[in-house]
Amino acid sequence: MNKRTVTIYLTFIGILFLLVFSLYAASFINREPAAPLATPTAIATPTAAKPAVFDGSRALADVQTQVDFGPRIPGTEGHDQIREWMRSELEAAGWTVETQEAERMGHAIYNIIAKRDARSPQIILGAHYDTRMYADHDPTPGMQAMPVPGANDGASGVAVLLELARTLPKDSVPVWLVFFDTEDNGNIAGWDWILGSRAFAEKLEAKPRAVVIVDMIGDADLNIYLEKNSNKEIRAEIWSTAEGLGYADKFINEEKFSMLDDHTPFLEKGIPAVDIIDFDYPYWHTTEDTPDKVSAESLKAVGDTLLKWIMSESKVP
Repeated sequence: MNKRTVTIYLTFIGILFLLVFSLYAASFINREPAAPLATPTAIATPTAAKPAVFDGSRALADVQTQVDFGPRIPGTEGHDQIREWMRSELEAAGWTVETQEAERMGHAIYNIIAKRDARSPQIILGAHYDTRMYADHDPTPGMQAMPVPGANDGASGVAVLLELARTLPKDSVPVWLVFFDTEDNGNIAGWDWILGSRAFAEKLEAKPRAVVIVDMIGDADLNIYLEKNSNKEIRAEIWSTAEGLGYADKFINEEKFSMLDDHTPFLEKGIPAVDIIDFDYPYWHTTEDTPDKVSAESLKAVGDTLLKWIMSESKVP
């Protein structure tokens, strides 16, 4: 092979090399970028629902709010204001609110009824929201014509029901919360006790398993004895629940008082009912029934007990 032939051959080989290299480079430049490596996706772990917690401090604030309205005697401005306030609080907590209007002894009655749905109630919780017009048990004679502030006698029960409205899980048994009017002005000319609860019970078509009344349950020195007229089975369940929560020193497992209270009309109708009441309260029907006599701890003890008891009822087959 002569020199000229070798030169042509090498030139041809070089051209082929450059052509192959150019094609390879072009394919590399135009290639789609590789998809990034997938990063591991975190597997969501279900979070347990937060347990319902009764807030005694918030309940105590509700006591103060009610007293700040002034006397809640039927026909007064404070009586009107508390009804609107209760409605607002209940609706904010997701409850449907109805007003049952009635009349007894010439007095207008406004019972406030809160429901979550249209189901018939298995449990009715009740408290009265009105206050007594005369502090006739005040030790100072000159104060006996004054209205009762009603921090414990009225406001404490309402506060517990409102906090339960915020706290009760939606999957609990059907519960109605009823705020009774015109409970507290008996032994006064033209009035009688428990007018609101009587009007409600007369119209009640449902057959709840239990009606539970809370009255005067905020006393800082709380001593709730078994009320003698109350249904023994239901009260035993509630007192046992309180003991299990460590509140045996507040729910005392001994009978002491026989009360005419908002549970009475239901008992008369054959509906099991219980009155949770501390009738040892020394400021009953006096001008000293003020928020400083009420404690968040007492409100919480009652609220915790009712919350736990209702939830245990939810698990009954």
